[in-house]
Amino acid sequence: MTKLVIQIPCLNEAEALPATLAALPRRIEGIDEIEFLVIDDGSTDGTSEIARLWGVHHIVRHRRNRGLAAAFRSGIEAALAAGADIIVNTDADGQYEGGDIALLVAPVLSGEADIVVGDRGVAGNAHFSPFKRLLQRLGSAVVQRLAGAAVPDAVSGFRAISRDAAQRINITTEFSYTTDMLIQAGRKRMAIKSMPIRTNRTERPSRLFKSIPRFIANTGVTMLRAYATHNPLRAFMTVGLFIAAVGLLPIIRFLWFWTAGAGEGHVQSLVLGGALLVLGTLVAILGMIADLIGSNRKLLEANLVRLRQIEDRLDAAMQRNSDISSAQPFRSDRKDVA
Repeated sequence: MTKLVIQIPCLNEAEALPATLAALPRRIEGIDEIEFLVIDDGSTDGTSEIARLWGVHHIVRHRRNRGLAAAFRSGIEAALAAGADIIVNTDADGQYEGGDIALLVAPVLSGEADIVVGDRGVAGNAHFSPFKRLLQRLGSAVVQRLAGAAVPDAVSGFRAISRDAAQRINITTEFSYTTDMLIQAGRKRMAIKSMPIRTNRTERPSRLFKSIPRFIANTGVTMLRAYATHNPLRAFMTVGLFIAAVGLLPIIRFLWFWTAGAGEGHVQSLVLGGALLVLGTLVAILGMIADLIGSNRKLLEANLVRLRQIEDRLDAAMQRNSDISSAQPFRSDRKDVA
């Protein structure tokens, strides 16, 4: 039996949530059971109550707003606990077409992909401004480079995830999970597929960021942090070698004047170059240390995946025992004494 859990992170979405829930599919070929999960990230407008009225199967509520990444993490944990074989993440504002969920889950069902990302066709999407199209394309190009995967719409929140992939992904950022997740998945050699989807126009501004410069800064930091976390040796070694190469320039300058007999007036170049060489070497050594720490992190993540798999087997065994117990007729060995 294949179970799909559709999760919706929400922040004050009481008005938009009913239409989003109504558009979600109740039946998909190849899926035996579909359940809905709402993550209420500290809403103050009664979002959780609306979800209950609409019969949402699972509701996770944060007492205060913790951000989209935290809401996504809470949703993944709850979906796994609910026995999801496939998890689909969508937005509550109605930007994504609920009918396209069948397109997202199809490659996961067939075993072609671990993660499927909905491609909104940013380059020609009439719902996006020209500036937003440019930003999305540039950001996606950087993520594709860092992740080593062809994902033309890297910040799309409309995506399907297999149970195995959800167990192996560990979101650590506090801003947005989208880029962090893809860089992790790419570095862990997961199969990532992109699927064209439809979108609807949303009138209200994004609640993820308050300004474009802030969004660019936060996204850039998230991507750099994710890349450095999962590829520390290359990241630090590249920076260290760059600093060392810059340090060689003033040293070469000093040697040039020194061979001409005028080295005494250019000792500062030697000092500056030496300092940069030392700094570059230290950064490279930090990269080696970070790589060793990264190896330990991989072992911890592998143990975490095994722990989750053991929990799955224990839950399955308990369910089988429960089914057997309920199927057996009750028989009492008690004897009444007259």
